[in-house]
Amino acid sequence: MSSAVAKRLEGKTIVITGASSGIGRSTALEFARTAPRNGLKLVLTARRIDALRQLAEDIASEAGPGNNVRVLPFRLDVSNPDEVRGFVAALPEEFRDIDILVNNAGLVKGVARAPEIAEVDINIMFATNVTGLINMTQAVLPIFLARDGGRGDIINIGSIAGREPYPGGGIYCATKAAVRSFTDSLRKELIATRVRIAEIDPGQVETEFSIVRFYGDKAKADAVYAGCEPLTPEDIAEIVVFVAGRRENVVVADTLVFPNHQAGAGILHKKT
Repeated sequence: MSSAVAKRLEGKTIVITGASSGIGRSTALEFARTAPRNGLKLVLTARRIDALRQLAEDIASEAGPGNNVRVLPFRLDVSNPDEVRGFVAALPEEFRDIDILVNNAGLVKGVARAPEIAEVDINIMFATNVTGLINMTQAVLPIFLARDGGRGDIINIGSIAGREPYPGGGIYCATKAAVRSFTDSLRKELIATRVRIAEIDPGQVETEFSIVRFYGDKAKADAVYAGCEPLTPEDIAEIVVFVAGRRENVVVADTLVFPNHQAGAGILHKKT
């Protein structure tokens, strides 16, 4: 017997950005696990097409024979406006009627403070975390608004950093604050429609995030999580699917989630 969430997801087409690893990858798997028999379509986007193809194979293997999950790996760099602009038109026709957009792609570069922040790092964080998210929203939103009364879900993955800035994270925090403001504004602009706008703000999650922040230095990345038990990508993925699977009149607008050793952006209790 299908769960209520599985029934509500039946026939949906879901786009997930940044799906090659971390939260995006786990979100794709969680959607497939929740509704493997319900005609789900997943459009998985990222820059690393090989990783997306492997994820598609993993979903097919886990779902097993007879599943109705259709997966489309699609190479997309959300920081490139031209690629985003042509995204919907480049999809096969059967994947264009998008119902849910999960704006997950994002990154952080470095821990430099204001006087030393590299311009290249500033540009890539804003282009990916802010402009990329806005451009993806603009690409998909017309599909939602073309439905009678407007209908669809946009789920933005923010961060505690967008609520509580911290030293050494000025640009990343600024990008996530921008996402938060854009999300809140969009929800108010679309109040007369049935389009739902949600934001999920994780605290500390162990993904490739810190490896990217430290320019590939895994030892420095591992030190971030030493002495504590961070959230996993699966923890956030479960929340994404929960939000998407609510009854149409229910909007889970704002979610802040921590591991239990964390009480704020810089408030952590680590075992010594």
